[in-house]
Amino acid sequence: MSDDPETLRQIEELAADDRPLLILDVDDVILDFIKPFPRYLQSRGFDLRLDSFHLHGNIFHVENGEVAATGHVTELIDEFFHGQAEWQTITEGAADAMAQIAKSAEIVLLTAMPHRFREARRNHLDALGLPYPLLTTEMAKGPAVARLRGPTPRPIAFVDDQPRNLVSAHEHVPDATLFHLTADNSLRELMPPPPDFAVIVEDWKSALPKIEQALGI
Repeated sequence: MSDDPETLRQIEELAADDRPLLILDVDDVILDFIKPFPRYLQSRGFDLRLDSFHLHGNIFHVENGEVAATGHVTELIDEFFHGQAEWQTITEGAADAMAQIAKSAEIVLLTAMPHRFREARRNHLDALGLPYPLLTTEMAKGPAVARLRGPTPRPIAFVDDQPRNLVSAHEHVPDATLFHLTADNSLRELMPPPPDFAVIVEDWKSALPKIEQALGI
């Protein structure tokens, strides 16, 4: 069971499916985030300086060079997600890979974002031709991954750009095949290292055959 009751409610709305299961993160896995986000900030009078793998503390006022307050950064992120359709495009290769996998497996999108932005993201994904079920969660992803897998030991793969989400998934579904993929590989130097049990892939071209193998399709 998911620790997030709203995520659980969303999962219960899904139709039953016993095919192999692929669960995908959204930001920087199928939609670019870290590439358009600096452009969005500049349009609001801010700069992003990634000296560490955090947004808070790395966003600065262009006018005076001062670091943006925590509350202001949160407001900027919220505004970005509210208008995500203006900024976020499909990660290279994601759409074709997903279409190929969807012929033989269930695909579910699991995004860590406030539930209030689910409708905006759903509309944006539909406009991009990505009709796959979308779940939002405001808590750890592992319980949701386990709930999505269900009671049968069907093959399962999970793709995320955040190492902590891969760890959470492993804790709840130890036999899942986990993939670390990020749309901008230059960020790997700033990230915590992926766990040893995760398969590191640099793009969707290299990820596709490995995911298909993990799912047995």
